[in-house]
Amino acid sequence: MHLPTFAALAAMAGVGTAQLTRVNDFPGTPTRLQMYINVPRNLKTPAPIIVAVHHCQGSATGYSQATKYVQLSNQYGFIAIYPNSKSGGGCFDVASQATLTHNGGGDSQTIVNMVKYAIDKHGGDPTRVFSVGTSSGAMMTNVLMAAYPDVFAAGSVYSGVPAGCFAVQGATATQDPPGWANACANGQLTKTAQQWGDLVRSYYPGYNGTRPRMQIFHGTADNTLRYPNYQEQLKEWSNVLGLTTSKNTPNTPKSGWTQTIYGEGTATTAKLVGYSANGVGHSVPQQEAMDLAFFGITN
Repeated sequence: MHLPTFAALAAMAGVGTAQLTRVNDFPGTPTRLQMYINVPRNLKTPAPIIVAVHHCQGSATGYSQATKYVQLSNQYGFIAIYPNSKSGGGCFDVASQATLTHNGGGDSQTIVNMVKYAIDKHGGDPTRVFSVGTSSGAMMTNVLMAAYPDVFAAGSVYSGVPAGCFAVQGATATQDPPGWANACANGQLTKTAQQWGDLVRSYYPGYNGTRPRMQIFHGTADNTLRYPNYQEQLKEWSNVLGLTTSKNTPNTPKSGWTQTIYGEGTATTAKLVGYSANGVGHSVPQQEAMDLAFFGITN
């Protein structure tokens, strides 16, 4: 299926003006994160929701300027939510048991509460909720998909780690900075696909519903969240999604990148798609056109 080019999407988005607004009446519970939102004038009924989660040393406003989801929401009529970390270093908590537990009280639950706010206040579509993230935001997106599969339909992660990889014994949801797991960051924490899958399933015991689709990007030259984390993420989600076969296509979607599609489907319809970016460091540049196509917003 033909994907719209980024240039084309950006040009079309130019008809609207980005309007990222802080939501002052969002209570921020349970971990006091700030919520920023763009609700376009041509809002679909009901409207898809994309949550865009920033990296460490980042912010909601900074990430909105570095990415195109706000402008694209004006073109395609979806709601864009940008959470803002409360920590001094700008990282999100992906280390505490609270954030790794469904309704456990961590940053993940606060972000889910932002989604619920958008559904209640702005007519968001509860069946079409998605998340994207870079670095710390990619780690959080993995956590959201793992702990809240009842909320999210799909995720797209840029240079992250598997859900649970960054868990730190004794870490709390409110400590500043959040817990940091060196072994995971350095690509030294490996598990079998079954072990990763069991870990994900433990975050929402008893859940038997549909699991989110996943799109995963990682650079081979990543020296912050090292490249072995790419394969560990693919192992994790292939097990969670019950996928046992995969097909590699080199130089896709660009020279030096390798696409891996698990199971049936195409790059925009498969349950799990990975992109290994040869020579790319931390982090892989955002591919907004691919995200929107994977989420079914532009196709």
